[in-house]
Amino acid sequence: MARVRENFTTQVESALLAELRMLARHEGRQLESVVEDALRTYVKKRSRTKPRHRVMDAYRSSLGRYGALYEKLAK
Repeated sequence: MARVRENFTTQVESALLAELRMLARHEGRQLESVVEDALRTYVKKRSRTKPRHRVMDAYRSSLGRYGALYEKLAK
């Protein structure tokens, strides 16, 4: 199944754009492919900044038993 693509316009520093173009050329790729990879990496990284709910639930349920240990480990 083909992905739906959408055009958008933005502005970046000339030096950054030159570096991106150089990377794309060096890798034998189109500029849009390099930009898309960079955007995907950024979104993936930013979406993981919050702990997952199940991790936090497990942490909270373990506080009563291991809270003192967590305090020591944090020091």
